[in-house]
Amino acid sequence: MLNIAFIAHDRKKEEIVNFVIAYEKVFVPHNLFSTGTTGTRIMEQTNLSIHRFMSGPLGGDQQIGALVAQNEMDLIIFLRDPLMAQPHEPDIIALLRLCDVQGIPVATNVASAELLVKALERGDFAWRELVHKYKPGIVE
Repeated sequence: MLNIAFIAHDRKKEEIVNFVIAYEKVFVPHNLFSTGTTGTRIMEQTNLSIHRFMSGPLGGDQQIGALVAQNEMDLIIFLRDPLMAQPHEPDIIALLRLCDVQGIPVATNVASAELLVKALERGDFAWRELVHKYKPGIVE
């Protein structure tokens, strides 16, 4: 069971909802997280249960980023709107940087999201299970 987060900018919310509807069966066995409105919209259209954080501009991106920093997130689907300035752009950049630091796969468009979900469906994320199993403790 993996931890998967969904994030979508306003003009991408319908796209992420449709994407999750298409792959709902793949997501069922996993722990799902999302920023506020995105999670609400997905739950309204699917039978999935999603732990919702705050809206992105209110700190939801940072809440998901905290899980990434602790290497507790396994996959992020973040449909970004590259044509619209975001008031919380520094939070977005910080989240993407943390994903790079921890080696967390992140999709920023439907094409890359589909590739990652197909890999998830095939079982190609078994290496993340090892990360959880052998997660090192805090060294003092």
